[in-house]
Amino acid sequence: MNQSTYSQKIKAETKRLGFLSCGISRAEFLEEEAPRLESWLRQGMHGEMAYMENHFDKRLDPRKLVPGAKSVISLLYNYFPAEQQQPDTYKISKYAYGEDYHYVIKEKLRDLMAFIQDEIGEVHGRAFVDSAPVLDKAWAARSGLGWVGKHSNLLTRQVGSFYFIAELILDLDLDYDTPTTDHCGSCTACIDACPTMAIVQPYVVDGSKCISYFTIELKDEIPRSLKGSFDNWVFGCDVCQDVCPWNRFSKPNSDPRFSPKPELLEFGKQDWEELTEEVFRKVFHKSAVKRTKFRGLSRNIAFVKDEGMGVP
Repeated sequence: MNQSTYSQKIKAETKRLGFLSCGISRAEFLEEEAPRLESWLRQGMHGEMAYMENHFDKRLDPRKLVPGAKSVISLLYNYFPAEQQQPDTYKISKYAYGEDYHYVIKEKLRDLMAFIQDEIGEVHGRAFVDSAPVLDKAWAARSGLGWVGKHSNLLTRQVGSFYFIAELILDLDLDYDTPTTDHCGSCTACIDACPTMAIVQPYVVDGSKCISYFTIELKDEIPRSLKGSFDNWVFGCDVCQDVCPWNRFSKPNSDPRFSPKPELLEFGKQDWEELTEEVFRKVFHKSAVKRTKFRGLSRNIAFVKDEGMGVP
């Protein structure tokens, strides 16, 4: 078999495993990303996410993560839910409705790696799911799976952006895909709708101003100056994706592990405000919401509780 046949077999297997799409790019230094990342860090747009400063070289060169790396296989996995929360309640990002994606997708990547080794032979590599110094969106864009939109999320025509991105970095030569073009045009819907004005200019998000940062990453108290700007979000935020015209094409995922528990869909504001640690453990047993812990989620709920009353 040649590298073209290998690539076709791998892409066919990713479809069988339930991935939305698969793209492949050459493992090399991301030269165009280096100045952007350096500028973003220098301006402090990572806030208190100090880990973003670590492994600068590894973020830009996959060969430093996987010795002898030849290819980066980028994969998309749909998480758009069939059912959503009540409209007038405290909100969590759709990606956290079901089971923690790290575990669900890592399992599929292990299966894909096993398939590659069975079909091709001795191939070495590593799987990544948003848990290592890998620039997921840059690699996905390079492999033609979409373009990075003005809200800095990856966008795909006729699909939208409600999907996870994962990678396999392998020491195997494959056929490489080519990038697609930008289709944001003159649209500024995401910039105009951001509640905290975190999209400081097209394609640049100040992470330290993002609701997701405040409700997940920030461990200290949320600045009171932000009172009234969270639009009832208590874990993450989907505003920039919800208003994006391309997401009118989003279709519900077919993985039952990403289905929300009925209790979550039924939660009204009072249920959230009276949330106990026992209920938290039950409803978010395998959810990414556990990342903020009961204490963090309670802090977030308390912070947004009075927004509707106009409390400063």
